[in-house]
Amino acid sequence: MANSIIKRPKLGAAIYILPNLITTGNLFFGFLSVVESLQGKFGWAAASIFLASIFDVLDGRVARLTNTSSEFGVQYDSLCDLMSFCLAPAILMYQYSLKDFGRIGWILCFVFLACGALRLARFNVQSSIGKANGDFTGLPTPMAGAVPAAFVALSTHLRTLSNDGLLQQYISPIVLHADIQMFFLLLAAPLLAFLMVSNVTFRSHKALKFKNIKPFRLLVIAIIFIGFIAYEPELFSFLLFFGYALTGPLEWLLGWKKAVEDDDIFQADDEESSEEHQ
Repeated sequence: MANSIIKRPKLGAAIYILPNLITTGNLFFGFLSVVESLQGKFGWAAASIFLASIFDVLDGRVARLTNTSSEFGVQYDSLCDLMSFCLAPAILMYQYSLKDFGRIGWILCFVFLACGALRLARFNVQSSIGKANGDFTGLPTPMAGAVPAAFVALSTHLRTLSNDGLLQQYISPIVLHADIQMFFLLLAAPLLAFLMVSNVTFRSHKALKFKNIKPFRLLVIAIIFIGFIAYEPELFSFLLFFGYALTGPLEWLLGWKKAVEDDDIFQADDEESSEEHQ
């Protein structure tokens, strides 16, 4: 009987830990972004948020591929997201320009952080009751954090360019304009906070369907897309993230998407407690 028992290989424990190690990479770069912001290294702070988003994508993919998804991993991922895509962008926005507005500046940054925490808590509850499939309810925190990070990265990049480039002639006068620099984050912080906790739906990458596109054409499209990003990564990253943040409100205004109800996120525990009293 003893010989018939199949022992679990030692590698299994390592595979189980792997997704959480990748999630820790997300946490590390989120914390690094805060440190860089406090030191005034805004370009590196923005880049750290982007690196954190890469680890955020990888941990879920690795967990699914290795069949090591767990409730612990879900909760740990949300806590790391709170650091990388809520706290780190809030500190970046405050240190970059919003501290010049005094009390209003840090209050707006706190509102952004608090709404990000609420967004993550709502998503966790919806996932636990099976209502987080398909499109996103509210702007995802990684995309919300990427908007100010991309704006800061683009502004930092434009200041290092020579005066004879195309970006310097057409983009720099707009992005580096004193009023734009002053008020963009002042408006973006509360608007992004509102979008995160709103009932407006945003399309998920899982909803994209490529079945009708032939593989060769899909490859050509991907190469062209990568080429645009490689040409000016800071500019096209900002356009990509800022454009995505606008898709939800635009689709709602045009009637293509309807806002969803999420009142049931507070009902699960109430129902369980009522059953315990019966």
